Amino acid sequence: MKVWILADDRAGNVNQLLGIAEALGAPYERKEIRYNKWIRLPNWLRWRTFIGLDSKYKKDLTHHFPDVVLSAGRRSFPIARAIKRLSKGKTKIVQLMNPLNGAKDADLIVLPVHDNYKGHAKNVMQVLGTPHRITEERLKKEKAKWEKTLGKFPKPRIALLVGGTTKGKEFTTEMGNALIQSVATLKPASVITTTSRRTPKKIVELLQKKLPKNKFFYRFGDKAENPYFGLLAWADMIVVTGDSMSMCTECCGTNKPVYIFAPDGMVSEKHARFHKALYEGGYAMDALKPGKMKPKYLNPAPDIAQKIQMLVHWG
Repeated sequence: MKVWILADDRAGNVNQLLGIAEALGAPYERKEIRYNKWIRLPNWLRWRTFIGLDSKYKKDLTHHFPDVVLSAGRRSFPIARAIKRLSKGKTKIVQLMNPLNGAKDADLIVLPVHDNYKGHAKNVMQVLGTPHRITEERLKKEKAKWEKTLGKFPKPRIALLVGGTTKGKEFTTEMGNALIQSVATLKPASVITTTSRRTPKKIVELLQKKLPKNKFFYRFGDKAENPYFGLLAWADMIVVTGDSMSMCTECCGTNKPVYIFAPDGMVSEKHARFHKALYEGGYAMDALKPGKMKPKYLNPAPDIAQKIQMLVHWG
């Protein structure tokens, strides 16, 4: 099986596609794509063409077609359709997230349960959470890699993964103080932290000032390598802000207790539905109402990979 990944400028989408490709265990090529001003056109106008694709990325997509092309998000879907058209239908399209137009061209559309899809299309697969790249093997490698940096901190270690402000949802100072209190309630011996590009400066400074002295703190944008996977590997438990569905699902792939911090006003209704599904499934707990929990593994990537293999072999 030959696989292409359409890798645009949205790292979260690309990581989901990589998680599926790695779960497939087949050779894959990462096809970098970038857009021009015509990407603003609706998909029904872009149709099965490369309209919206920067011309220098087009040549590599017009020959030696794969068995499967993986795409994510509205913008890359017409490009996947163009590849299928040029391959005369040989290439199968696996699309993450609702493409909004031309859905019948996709051989498989993967939608999260929290999207509340009510249709009955045969090419739609619903999953809890997002596919990711967290595996037991990867965590072992990351633990060895970060041993000198993170292994010295006493147990129990809390990995604190901090997102930030999203559209219409500000990460306030009040929320920052509540997050610190949630961490303290779990009584860690040490806190190992990373922020994100969306974390407001005032929240970064608040966390640096008020978190326990026995801590490791990575500020997004620092010159040092981002220790995100190392934090997951060395954590005994994890507190993650609920603004990133991908980050929450990745945490639930570690087989460690996961506590999601999402107070009122922080996240959208869709995010809140997602968190509720994780709580009800036993994959995570509300950081504002913490308790003891037995870790439960979550990663839809293997199930998606199995469905793709069936598509390729059986049509």
